[in-house]
Amino acid sequence: MGNQMRRFDLIIFDWDGTLADSAAQIVTSMQGAIAALNLPPRSDHEIRDLIGLGMNDVLTRLFPELNVDDLMRLLGAYRERFLSNQPPEAPLFAGALAALEKLSGQGYLLAVATGKSRAGLRRSFAHHTRVRELMSSSRTADETASKPDPLMLKELLEEFELPPERALMVGDTEYDAGMAAALNMPMAGVECGVHNGERLRQFGAEVVLEYAAHLPVWLARSQGSAVPA
Repeated sequence: MGNQMRRFDLIIFDWDGTLADSAAQIVTSMQGAIAALNLPPRSDHEIRDLIGLGMNDVLTRLFPELNVDDLMRLLGAYRERFLSNQPPEAPLFAGALAALEKLSGQGYLLAVATGKSRAGLRRSFAHHTRVRELMSSSRTADETASKPDPLMLKELLEEFELPPERALMVGDTEYDAGMAAALNMPMAGVECGVHNGERLRQFGAEVVLEYAAHLPVWLARSQGSAVPA
């Protein structure tokens, strides 16, 4: 049973563009792979717009004329060859860790729902060890359905035995907003990542904040929506 003096028990965060300032790094890495594999050129904007989706979906949308299984094999071989040249782990946005610590200290359960692979999230957690310690659970695109399918959120709700209205999704893309809306789960958008505030609201964001660091203040102000015990 939830704490009825506040709206939410569980706060679920996207990773790239929400907690980690990684969009430019992702675009650069993807452009490097496209060039190395002699794939048809794509603009930085086209790549950036798809950040947050699982890699299968990214490749399907970027290269609809090519076979996605062949592309995944090529990308796998590329990753093996260039593993030692991977860019350093992206930094967290300013104030993100402090916000997570504050929310955890207030008794919120915290989780991650990301388009990254499990191996990718493991690398991020290995670098940001304090964030890993604060997270009660996580889901990645390669072990469940990719966003905007809401399966990863459904699985987290089942794990914590919570209804959708007792959880909050926090993300920077329409894919985050879309999967939350599919379950009638409230969603807070952040503008520091990939998609702008108007787009996030269009896809169902209840509020749009500049950074995840501002979440504790908004939550404190929104407690009036809670149902008294």
